[in-house]
Amino acid sequence: MRERSGAVENRRLPSYGAGEIDVPYVVHGTDEVIARDTYWEEHSHPTHELLWNLRGASTATTGARVWTITPSVGLWIPAGTPHSGWTPAGTWHHAAQFSVHAVPAIADTTVAVEVTPLLRLLLERLNTDGLDRESRARTEAVVLDLLAPAPVELLLRIPESALLEPIVAAVRADPADDTTLAAWAARLGVSTRTITRAFRAQTGLGFSQWSTAARVQHAITLLSVGEEIEEVAERVGYHSASAFGAVFRRVTGMSPGRFRVQ
Repeated sequence: MRERSGAVENRRLPSYGAGEIDVPYVVHGTDEVIARDTYWEEHSHPTHELLWNLRGASTATTGARVWTITPSVGLWIPAGTPHSGWTPAGTWHHAAQFSVHAVPAIADTTVAVEVTPLLRLLLERLNTDGLDRESRARTEAVVLDLLAPAPVELLLRIPESALLEPIVAAVRADPADDTTLAAWAARLGVSTRTITRAFRAQTGLGFSQWSTAARVQHAITLLSVGEEIEEVAERVGYHSASAFGAVFRRVTGMSPGRFRVQ
């Protein structure tokens, strides 16, 4: 079901347990150029799912974790895992479903997958008409050999504490927000140590590290639609492209240019 409201499209999909439906394929791919900003309400598949984009960046949320999906970093979601998603207009969205009876999960939990040029070509080949059974089987076998967790995860853990909710909302609404830890502590009537402990307990990061990760996640989305690196740096709160680039590499292990559409 699709419900259109204003500029955002809501999509509802059913929720299935792992293997609840016996599918007649090993790997089945779909792709779509998303015409308008789209929110995918929480759902789950009877199959394992690999999400990636040929163009643009999107996000998928599992519990309190928000994953960024790009042309080079995809996301493996094990069968039966509840997840929701956000896909901006213009994204060329790809999804591949894997039979739980024919394909073992590459991990017990949601995990980032490096979408190499070879893996991308093979997945696109499986999505073409006219592929005979033998050719399909060979291609599927190579795809399964290539699937592996990525060395880098584009992941932001969202703290669920009511105390931290105003901070999270402010940074996600405006990544350039430069409110300091001391200012937040004064505003919320607690000590800086209390905020730091809450962030570390729920995300594994301190306030500053978490804010940086949130800015980088937003920057990836802007870069993936072709925004200039200098403009992106300013929009996420950095005074120079070089400072932004250094932070971006530290968080993602990659340069901003890798994510930018030329």
